[in-house]
Amino acid sequence: MKRGKKNSDAGDPVINSDTRTGSSELNAMMKPSLSSIKSMGLLLAVLMVASVMFSLSVVLRDPPSDDVVETDAASRVLQIRLHQAIESDGGLSEKKEQLGDFNVVPSFDKESCLSRYEASLYRKESPFKQSSYLDYRLQRYEDLHRRCGPFTTSYNLTLDKLKSGDGSDGEVSGCRYVIWLNSNGELGNRMLGLASAFLYALLTNRVLLVELGLDMADLFCEPFPNTSWFLPLEFPLNSLFNEQSLLRNSGNPMVAYRHVVRDSSDQQKLFFCEESQVLLETPWLILKADSFFLPSLFSVSSFKQELQKLFPEKETAFHFLGQYLFHPTNVVWGLITRYYHAYLARADQRIGIYIGVSESGNDQFQHSINQILACGTRHKLLPEVDKQRHLPSSQVLNRKSTAVFISSSSPGYFESIRDVYWENPTVMGEIISFHKPSHKDYQKTPRNMESKRAWAEIYLLSCSDVLVVTSSWYSLVEVAHGLGGLKPWVLNKAENGTAHEPYCVRARSIEPCSQASLFHGCKD
Repeated sequence: MKRGKKNSDAGDPVINSDTRTGSSELNAMMKPSLSSIKSMGLLLAVLMVASVMFSLSVVLRDPPSDDVVETDAASRVLQIRLHQAIESDGGLSEKKEQLGDFNVVPSFDKESCLSRYEASLYRKESPFKQSSYLDYRLQRYEDLHRRCGPFTTSYNLTLDKLKSGDGSDGEVSGCRYVIWLNSNGELGNRMLGLASAFLYALLTNRVLLVELGLDMADLFCEPFPNTSWFLPLEFPLNSLFNEQSLLRNSGNPMVAYRHVVRDSSDQQKLFFCEESQVLLETPWLILKADSFFLPSLFSVSSFKQELQKLFPEKETAFHFLGQYLFHPTNVVWGLITRYYHAYLARADQRIGIYIGVSESGNDQFQHSINQILACGTRHKLLPEVDKQRHLPSSQVLNRKSTAVFISSSSPGYFESIRDVYWENPTVMGEIISFHKPSHKDYQKTPRNMESKRAWAEIYLLSCSDVLVVTSSWYSLVEVAHGLGGLKPWVLNKAENGTAHEPYCVRARSIEPCSQASLFHGCKD
C-alpha cells in the first residue's frame, strides 16, 4: 500500500513510495562493510595471539649467556626484579605480598643500614661492570644462607651431629659451613681475609659464619637478607677458638681447621692444593685468615672455570665482593657522611692522600713532603704554586676547587703540605683545601670508636677521584682503592734520601695485590 504525502506544508519529510528499492540499495552498501569488519577482526585476533606468544617467549626464555642453566633461573630473575621493585617503592615492611606464585618479602629494612642504599651518592660510579653470573651466584648463595643460617632447622640438625661427634651421614641437612675466625688484628687485614673467606664459601657451596669478635657488629651491617652471618655465641666450639686447642681436638670427623695467615707454614699452604680440597669435605671448616689469600684461589684447578665466569676481569674480585659485603653501620655512616658534607662535597675534585711513613728525622720528613708535592704537580693531581707572587694574576684566574683528604698518623705531614698552599698562591688561581679528621693511629688500637673512625677513613679514601699513597703495602690503602675501583699513584722509594723521577707511578691494577706474593699455588 502506497503512502501519500501528508501535510507537506508542515515540513514533514517526503517518504519515497518505493521503499523496497531503498532497502535493497542499503543492503548492497552494507555487505562490503561487514566483510571488511570480519577481516579486521580476524587480523586483530591473529595479532593478539602473536603478542601473547611473544610475551611468553620473553618470560620463559633461557638465562643470560653466562651459562646459567638451572631450570628455575627465569623464575629467580623474576623474583629478583620483584624484590627490587618493592624496595624502589619504599615497601620495606615485613608484610608479605602475594604476587603470582611468589611470596615477596622486602630483603632489607632501609633504616637499619642506610649505607646500603646511599653509597652511590658518595662514591663515583665503578668503571667495571659486574657479570650477570656473579649476580646469579650471589642470589643463590643468599638462598642457601637463609636455609642453612643460624637457628634454622638445617643448622640445628648439623649442629647436633657436631655435638655427638658422629661423622656418619654428616651432610644429612645438605648444609656445610666455613667459620671465619676474627683475629682482632688490623682492620684492613681483617676485611681482606674475610672477603677471601667469603669467596671460598661461594666456590665450595658453604655458608660463611663470622666469629663476632670485639667490634664486627658495630662496624658492618648484615650483608645477607633475612638472616645473620654471625656465629651464635652458643656454638659449642667457641671456647676452643685458638690454634692449639683446635689442633688438639682435630680428631672430630665433623670439623677441619686451617690456618691461612701471613706467617703460614709450607704445610699450611697446602690448603691451596687440589688434594687438600678433596680432604676438606667436612660439614664444618674453621678458617683463620686475616690476609688477602683470594688470588691464590685462582691457582686451584677445580675453581678456575667458575672464577673466570664470576670475574671475567680478575682484578675486580675484591672490588665487587667488598662492595657487596662491607656496608658501614649507621653509626659509622654518620661519621662518613657528616665529614663528607662538611669538607668534601662542594669540591670539583677530591684527592685522597695516604701517608704511611713516620716522621723519622728532618731529612726523611722533608724528602717525603717534596716527593708528594712533586708527584702531585708533575701529574697535574695538585695545582702548581707561584712563589714569586702574593696573588695570582687576574687574567688566569681559575676557580676550580680541589679538596685534599689526608690520612696519616703523623700530623706534621698534613700541616706542612697545607702550609705550602696557604703561604703561596696557585699559578692558575685554583682553590685548594686540606682536611685531616684525626692524628691518631687507628689501626693499632682495639678500642671500639677508633675502629669505627678507621673504617670511616677507609671509606672516605675510597670516595676519592684520585688516590696518592706513599706505599701500597698498607692494608688500609688496599681496601680503600679496592672498594673504590681506583688505581693509586704510588711514590717511588727514595735512593740515598733524594727524590728522583719518576716521583710516583700508577698502579697497574685496582686489586689489593701487595700481600698476594705471600701466598702461592700448591707447587710454589
